[in-house]
Amino acid sequence: MANEGLMEKIVSLCKRRGFIYPGSEIYGGLAGTWDYGPFGVELKNNVKQLWWRMFVQDRDDMVGVDAAILMNPKVWEASGHVSGFSDPLVECAKCKRRFRADQVGQMCPECGGKFGPVRQFNMMFKTQIGATEDATSVSYLRPETAGGIFVNFKNVVDSLHPKLPFGIAQIGKAFRNEIAPRDFLFRSREFEQMEIEYFVRPSEWKESFEEWRKNVHAFNDAVGISRDAVHELEVADGDRAHYSKRTIDFEFDFPFGRKELYGLAYRTDFDLSAHQGASGATLSMQDKEGEPAVVPHVIEPSFGVDRTILAILTSAYTEDELGGETRAYLKFAPVIAPIKAAVFPLLKNKPELVAKAREVYTMLKKDIPQIMWDDNGNIGKRYRRQDEIGTPYCITIDFDTLGEKPELLDTVTVRDRDTGQQQRVPIENLKNQLII
Repeated sequence: MANEGLMEKIVSLCKRRGFIYPGSEIYGGLAGTWDYGPFGVELKNNVKQLWWRMFVQDRDDMVGVDAAILMNPKVWEASGHVSGFSDPLVECAKCKRRFRADQVGQMCPECGGKFGPVRQFNMMFKTQIGATEDATSVSYLRPETAGGIFVNFKNVVDSLHPKLPFGIAQIGKAFRNEIAPRDFLFRSREFEQMEIEYFVRPSEWKESFEEWRKNVHAFNDAVGISRDAVHELEVADGDRAHYSKRTIDFEFDFPFGRKELYGLAYRTDFDLSAHQGASGATLSMQDKEGEPAVVPHVIEPSFGVDRTILAILTSAYTEDELGGETRAYLKFAPVIAPIKAAVFPLLKNKPELVAKAREVYTMLKKDIPQIMWDDNGNIGKRYRRQDEIGTPYCITIDFDTLGEKPELLDTVTVRDRDTGQQQRVPIENLKNQLII
């Protein structure tokens, strides 16, 4: 069930606490663009690094690439994007506003005017390369990262000589000229993707498809996306992309309704065969000696970074009562939290407390870079601020740390974000407690 109030709270918190800002805000903004602030970029990098570790570095059958955003336009002709990557567009005859035809009714939602005929609108951003502007200089900002993987398939095979099954992964920006960007990070014109093309023998695609279906859920668990809010939708024959023989959409209960979070597609050999035919390059491989070369089939798990961030924020946003007061906090899984711990001196006007707190902060930051120093305001305000940032632990250096109670010398107070409970921990044990 849609919960627009929650969406407003998340958007407000993200701007106030430095997670996500509207793009170009001081100039009135630019629809469909968002800027990640200091905590947002740390959160996003943690998510990408966890994905890369799970699906590339921790596996023996995966490698990565980082392909150029600008590509030869023939790539997008062969893939079908130039001729078929479009959405249905309607224009209001009265106010001239444009909308996606599949997202509006019979009348303009802005002024009540009538719509003109439906026409197809290609969503690729077109640009020019070089000093002259003519048909030969046309290029496109890539609408997906998969194309860069497919055109590098031969390079990877020639360099590494992998055996089937194996995969190529990429994290990178993609661009779509959305008719109506909406719902915060969900539908924007510039976004980031984490994609895998997993190459398999044609007879073994079902086993790999099932493996990657489970892997999608494992990733959701790792980043703290509520499994109860994720639903698998088997896409019907008439609704699948032209290249797919089976697709599962992983839908998530966003505040504005249940929408697609990730996709898992069996793309057959469509892409490699299309590029082989258009380029003349050989994109088959000999998997076993003495056997004929084969064009591998492909399983594609596709993850949107920004939609992942939005699903994480939705899952993490929590309101409760603590100490007789209502609080809102982000219950991030520690592995992705932008700040792992904040270090406080109990009082910032006591040099001895500040010096000891700086010593603890410096010690921790050598091994855990995402440590924050915070001495702004009273201790209660610091706790609330760190709760909203999603910091799992707050470490306070007080007079007992300095030996006011001899038995507590060189111990600190560690406060748990979720429960608000505190415990005394020896400084020498802090690293082991905080390293995620």
